[in-house]
Amino acid sequence: MTPPARAAAAVEILDRILAGGPAEKELTNWARRSRFAGSKDRAAIRDIVFDGLRRRRSAAARGGGETGRGIVLGLLRERGEAPSDWFTGGTYALPPATDEELSATGPVTEAETLDVPDWLMTDLRRSLGEDYSPVLNELRARAPVTLRANIARMDRAAAQARLSEEGIETEPHPLCTTALRVTEGARKIRNSNAFIDGLVELQDAASQAAAAMIPVPEHGAILDYCAGGGGKALALAALGATIVAHDADPIRMRDIPERATRAKIGSKVTVVKRILEGERYPVVVLDVPCSGSGAWRRQPEAKWSLTPDRLDELKDVQAGLLRRAAALSSGAIAYLTCSLLRAENEEQVAQFVGDTHGWTIREERRFSPLEGGDGFYAAILVRESGA
Repeated sequence: MTPPARAAAAVEILDRILAGGPAEKELTNWARRSRFAGSKDRAAIRDIVFDGLRRRRSAAARGGGETGRGIVLGLLRERGEAPSDWFTGGTYALPPATDEELSATGPVTEAETLDVPDWLMTDLRRSLGEDYSPVLNELRARAPVTLRANIARMDRAAAQARLSEEGIETEPHPLCTTALRVTEGARKIRNSNAFIDGLVELQDAASQAAAAMIPVPEHGAILDYCAGGGGKALALAALGATIVAHDADPIRMRDIPERATRAKIGSKVTVVKRILEGERYPVVVLDVPCSGSGAWRRQPEAKWSLTPDRLDELKDVQAGLLRRAAALSSGAIAYLTCSLLRAENEEQVAQFVGDTHGWTIREERRFSPLEGGDGFYAAILVRESGA
């Protein structure tokens, strides 16, 4: 496909997403309808679509409208590329940009410039302080690709050497001793022997650092109560912990047994659909449903689908999960979010500790996207002796 044809495809997909279609579903559906597109074409179109979603407001302001066409045109103008090279009017290409489109002045408000919903600006400024503008600018760019070395099999340096043999270059990430930032060959990872053999896993550096904060008990298992795909469960198992993985939607956990077996830690991880009445665990991990604001680079459509009502619903869910974890834990709770918002992080934990007898905050840490990972929050809560 030519660059103009790729731009036309991205416009089509973006229009479907703007109409309410999930991004991954619309990309997959387009690929199925377009068997002529090669892997490089699909990757290039995906990049345009996700860049457009990350920069939806600023690109639309530069491109003359919040449509797929306006967003792609705005991206080109922001990058300093000539729209006439992409909007050619030729076969499989988009009609040339009009004078009206080219006269668009660009973003006016701070929320447009930083690509966030207007209603969230106050909360973001309050939560991020002086860093709010640099952080939000960082979230307008693509996320770094980060791997976790499976230290149950080999150390980080050995994993780095194995990856290099397959043309995947990495460097140690300062946030965590297991993290490797990919500097070259990212598209080769999933087909590499190092990945297939379970020597490395794709996992954000801040997520790895948060997992490393979780205490591993000498006796008993850690309950990963909102396990999802199992990234933290596998990271903890690689550190020697015994894990019981649970999720309200068991389908999310369907790949955990295979991934654990591949990583040679299958005996350390048990997947359960329900927790028996009266069961208690020395540590309960709560990676709670949240706004996902710290991971907007990876899931940019979440930025635009979040509403004030939905945020309130999420905070209620988080508070309920903390209460449930208090009943399940005999020792500690690890409360985790990929959110930037104090209302989901520090304030949620402080409210729990204030309302629940016998619990204190032992440690809490906010990870900033400026540190090279996702925005993340982790708090370790401990039950006081005798409580």
